[in-house]
Amino acid sequence: MKEEVVRLLLPGLSETGEIKAKAKGLLKYIGPAFIVSVAYMDPGNFGTNISGGSQFGYNLIWVILWSNLMAIFVQIMSAKLGIATGINLPEHCGNMFSRAANWGLWSVATVAAMATDLAEFLGGVLGFNLLFGIPLMWAAALTGVITFVICHLQKYGQQIVERIITGMVTVISIAYVWEMFISHPDWSQVAYHTAVPMLTQDSILVAVGMLGATVMPHVIYLHSQLVQTRRTECQDDCKHHFKMAKMEVFIAMNMAFIVNAAMVIVAAAVFNGNGLDVDGIEQAYLTLQPLMGNMAAGAFGIALLASGLSSSTVGTMAGEVILKGFLGFDIRASIRRLITMIPGLAILMSGMNPMEALVYSQVMLSFALPAAIIPLMVITNKANIMGKFKNGTLTNCIGWTIVGMIVALNVVLLYLTFTGQA
Repeated sequence: MKEEVVRLLLPGLSETGEIKAKAKGLLKYIGPAFIVSVAYMDPGNFGTNISGGSQFGYNLIWVILWSNLMAIFVQIMSAKLGIATGINLPEHCGNMFSRAANWGLWSVATVAAMATDLAEFLGGVLGFNLLFGIPLMWAAALTGVITFVICHLQKYGQQIVERIITGMVTVISIAYVWEMFISHPDWSQVAYHTAVPMLTQDSILVAVGMLGATVMPHVIYLHSQLVQTRRTECQDDCKHHFKMAKMEVFIAMNMAFIVNAAMVIVAAAVFNGNGLDVDGIEQAYLTLQPLMGNMAAGAFGIALLASGLSSSTVGTMAGEVILKGFLGFDIRASIRRLITMIPGLAILMSGMNPMEALVYSQVMLSFALPAAIIPLMVITNKANIMGKFKNGTLTNCIGWTIVGMIVALNVVLLYLTFTGQA
């Protein structure tokens, strides 16, 4: 599976012996960023991207591009921390900050993880329901069981989970890219709105939701842990590892960008193009059938199911890293998973619109982002911790600019919300 991914994304690698050797060298480092990339194409992205595309057409594709560039930078920083120190971000926070500060950071991270898990859990449930007609509560139980099984496989080696999730990422990518091409979008509009930012008062809520769905707090913590399976103590090896990690992040995040852009493009071409404002994943699935045929609707359902199951697994893995790192203790994965399923079950039982819940959960993630990125920037700028991997001036400028942009967007959204304009 890994060989297929590399050949797909880096064509021509086998043309010369030197390039082929480099490709093989990259293969052994592929895994962590692909696990992380699942969070960038989880059901929360389905909710916000379908909402954005159906309401505002192609206007918000630029948000996906900018968010992806932020995601590439942040995940590279997280990988650098884990490679340089052999300690993950929550553990560094636990060692550096006061207990009160760590309780605060853990609280924000946990709320973010639960908001994430809400989207992931609902995605798996809706995927089973739409594809196989399984009642929602039985679909919820099935989603939970499959997540437990995949997480349990981690006991036999992280690479088993990496292969499963990389396979699911491939399924999601193929399904949505195929849908994008058969939807016959206006490519001139796609190109224009990718390059030219356009944000209105009406679209800011969805735009912030897109940002929250694309740059995910929980995988900022998780990535710094996952890269350690390939780490050695040799500084030269660490430099090579970091170089390979950057390449992997670039490949995986750009796959996520293509999928997210495809979601907006399909929604803009099919729903907005036909004057339809789709406000639910189920409605999106049912609307695709008459407009694009059963195969397109089936591809949508398969992508949603693969997204929900894989991202639920990643969320459970991140929860372990967050709790153990910040507070120094752990809860059994099964119990932690049951706790994080509660909001999703409550929404299913209440009859609330899952799409609306997905969008608001992603907005919550945007507010949680600074609590992950600020400690990451502070710690990676300390020479006594990072050594030669300490941030340079340009890195600091980019990182703090990202923090400033996220905070500014959140402040604008709060103002519009409290003044009744959002």
